[in-house]
Amino acid sequence: MDLARGLPPLAQSGGDIRGTGAGVAEFHWLSPEVMSGDPGTNYTMTNGGNINSTTHLLDFLDEPIPGVGTYDDFHTIDWVREKCKDRERHRKINSKKKESAWEFTKSLYDAWSGWLVVTLTGLASGGLFLYSNAISIFQGPGSYIMNYIMYIYWALAFAFLAVSLVKVFAPYACGSGIPEVSYYFPLKTLWRSFFAALVAAFVLRSINPFGNSRLVLFYVEYHTPWYLFELIPFILLGVFGGLWGAFFIRTNIAWCRRRKSTRFGKYPVLEVIAVAAITAVVAFPNPYTRQNTSELIKELFTDCGPLESSALCQYHNEMNGSKVVDDVPDRPAGPGVYSAMWQLSLALIFKIIMTIFTFGIKVPSGLFIPSMAIGAIAGRIVGIAVEQLAYYHHDWFVFKEWCEVGADCITPGLYAMVGAAACLGGVTRMTVSLVVIVFELTGGLEYIVPLMAAIMTSKWVGDAFGREGIYEAHIRLNGYPFLDAKEEFTHTTLASEVMRPRRNESPLAVLTQDNMTVEELEAVINETSYNGFPVIVSKESQRLVGFALRRDITIALENARRKQEGIMRTSRVYFTQHAPSLPADSPRPLKLRSILDMSPFTVTDHTPMEIVVDIFRKLGLRQCLVTHNGRLLGVITKKDILRHMAQMANLDPESIMFN
Repeated sequence: MDLARGLPPLAQSGGDIRGTGAGVAEFHWLSPEVMSGDPGTNYTMTNGGNINSTTHLLDFLDEPIPGVGTYDDFHTIDWVREKCKDRERHRKINSKKKESAWEFTKSLYDAWSGWLVVTLTGLASGGLFLYSNAISIFQGPGSYIMNYIMYIYWALAFAFLAVSLVKVFAPYACGSGIPEVSYYFPLKTLWRSFFAALVAAFVLRSINPFGNSRLVLFYVEYHTPWYLFELIPFILLGVFGGLWGAFFIRTNIAWCRRRKSTRFGKYPVLEVIAVAAITAVVAFPNPYTRQNTSELIKELFTDCGPLESSALCQYHNEMNGSKVVDDVPDRPAGPGVYSAMWQLSLALIFKIIMTIFTFGIKVPSGLFIPSMAIGAIAGRIVGIAVEQLAYYHHDWFVFKEWCEVGADCITPGLYAMVGAAACLGGVTRMTVSLVVIVFELTGGLEYIVPLMAAIMTSKWVGDAFGREGIYEAHIRLNGYPFLDAKEEFTHTTLASEVMRPRRNESPLAVLTQDNMTVEELEAVINETSYNGFPVIVSKESQRLVGFALRRDITIALENARRKQEGIMRTSRVYFTQHAPSLPADSPRPLKLRSILDMSPFTVTDHTPMEIVVDIFRKLGLRQCLVTHNGRLLGVITKKDILRHMAQMANLDPESIMFN
């Protein structure tokens, strides 16, 4: 069902993962004239343009109707309206705090409750212990088989637990989320996020879970700088990251599309169990796929030192020919390094295949760590290869100036870090923010230039095969109406050219403020699937009064039948502040003023679409009403804008499918 607000079927729009578009201020105030009721009534009402600070925007704050103002699935928070409600609540609390000690205590609690929540969040985040040895490791004869069996058992157990929790309790917790659709981030939220991060960092520093007095897991401490000639392999890693990103996006989207269009997608639990079983069976024999991915990245980032026991650091000592590690980084690779190279190559292939099939399954999962692991493996392999070239061919012109015999020249861990950033950039198409993220993860400030070179190269190579990142591709696959802030709208069309209904379409579905019965209102609800309806003074005047959500109307009708006596199908419905005097034998009227949004966002019919698109992007609107001198003409929804943009780009607007 398309979740549109009061518009013809062809104009249905707005069923997206963003908030509804209702706001607290109009871009075009409604007509300020005072509209009187029909002859014989004894009430008057003022249109939305005369709303002032003494008029409650939401009257149901005094007598709330249970369920009104809440959100359904895919109806995310209308932040502008919620902010207005929060201000109104604060005003009420502050006006009562001098009445008694209890009211003063309530005001104090209201003031610090938000900070308490973010403090506890920071404590919980920082106190999460990152190392766990709770699972027993078998040793002795037959230990390999027992550990193999337990590895598969725990993988299946946790996979089944995760998918069961998602299926039963949190269907929308699957996946990693789509950060592009987040559009509202006020300064108040920014400060509280900063405070939560500060508390988490303090707790983490106090616990010191990594044992190195650092706040990040992938902290790097290389003893040699990077050299100019190394930009060549860094750029090659960027090319690999771009190719990997383009390949991953296409194959993952193809698999997810097949999952959605075939019967296989109807069995998410079976899919998760199958993927977990295959992963566990194939991953255990290889030590680089068996271990935790974060630990793998940390090992790949680490530079070889005298105390390192990893197979990646098993170099020959030219002094005695057998010692695993000496003080000189550039030295011939030993059997352990060559064995590790083969294992890393197999791990790279395994990670590439499994990441394609696992991103998008019905468990909470992310993309950053798997992409970084793929890049880190490729980078470490390239780093070791360059290191051996520099050792055996130090007289080549590319090495001659910087790499003297026995000098500390090449750092393979740096290549792993650059490769991780390149692959992540190829998948997400992030640039500046990704450089900052990798710097924060590693603390490698002096390696910003290699990171920038690799990330920009990966983006350029990836864009050559398609400008969409993985998140944009999944938005399009799922049919989410999303206005990309990076796309400019440069056309000269007006709001009247995009609004619905058009001349050949059925009239806009509207409600009148005082001459509808409960039966007529129910008929409108039952015969349409729109998400909301504009409320007007009368069909003749078309003067806009406000906007009422379908869900709120349904809840109000059900609540009235349960709690109000005398409400019948012939009862009059009033969206006005005062109901007129009725004959004694008339059924009790139903007042729905409390669910009416008196200040929906409106624009005039001559507003340029460039401004309308900007309003939708910055405020996350779902729809915007179009008026002319206070008279309702139509509505523009997000889907209408997307179809119009497709038409302006010479694409078929009806080919855009929305979920």
